[in-house]
Amino acid sequence: MAKQTITVIPGDGIGPDIIDATIKVLDKAGCDFEYEYADAGLVALEKHGELVPEETLELIKKNKITLKGPLTTPVGEGFTSINVTLRKQFQLYANMRPVISFKGTKARYENIDIITVRENTQGMYSGLGQNVSDCGETAEAMSQITREGAERIVEFAYETARKEGRKKVTAVHKANILKSTSGLFLKVAREVGERYPDIESAEMIVDNCCMQLVMNPEQFDVIVTTNLFGDILSDLCAGLVGGLGMAPGANIGDDCAIFEAVHGSAPDIAGKNLANPTSVILAAIQMLEYLEMGDKAQAIRNAITEVIESGDRTTRDLGGSHGTTDFTDAVLERL
Repeated sequence: MAKQTITVIPGDGIGPDIIDATIKVLDKAGCDFEYEYADAGLVALEKHGELVPEETLELIKKNKITLKGPLTTPVGEGFTSINVTLRKQFQLYANMRPVISFKGTKARYENIDIITVRENTQGMYSGLGQNVSDCGETAEAMSQITREGAERIVEFAYETARKEGRKKVTAVHKANILKSTSGLFLKVAREVGERYPDIESAEMIVDNCCMQLVMNPEQFDVIVTTNLFGDILSDLCAGLVGGLGMAPGANIGDDCAIFEAVHGSAPDIAGKNLANPTSVILAAIQMLEYLEMGDKAQAIRNAITEVIESGDRTTRDLGGSHGTTDFTDAVLERL
């Protein structure tokens, strides 16, 4: 059997350090991957004059599986978000962000296990109809939801729930106000839910959902929602388990997937061996599950769980005093 080749985008800032740590962990766990490296972000802009060079797109397309570190899109200079570009280019319609409590973090909750499934290509982030009037006094943008897009993402959420043995899917919306777009999403979500009688279906207005996540997060299992709401809710969920350093993300399409750290590139600590690599390692675990290498995924998860729970060589954000390499060594030893 041919080796699985992974496209690796180290990214900007702390990206190369935490990606390097993750590759070591994958190798130690015996995953036996081939890696092909590609540039994107500020690194690519300096080297190639563009944020996402053509050869990077070719590699993503060829290998179908990509592991990526945090990327920087220059703010307010007319650059389109790199992540939005990649999602559109490869039709990565599903964004999947699981959060699980780890003992030993400084999180407020101890038994969180929630997956946020977010539509990745439509809604307010589709970039449609964005314009500012000539006088600069009025700005507008358009949100578009299609029945096909809504059905695809809700089905993805229910299929994920079924595959992972989860009990409940909550559709989050604002159909009471956004009667057209959110209304269509909710209507479709109800229809899809009826096709999955083995899974409990719930629905919740987004503002109430935010409050419920803070007050009683244990009630949630799988959340499915549109792009803007999902972006906000998934970060809120990360906050329940100790922050973005503990939260991975997957962008999944029909035949292509990109797994990533969801936090920023933290240029202030780049190259200082301070960053917590957990987010990218958890993204690699998502990647292994996607590739049906569940035993390897579980081995890595167990190793990380032990390190964080024991406090052995943990990074500053986890209450320790160690850096990226020490933390990674602690994980490697347990593998």
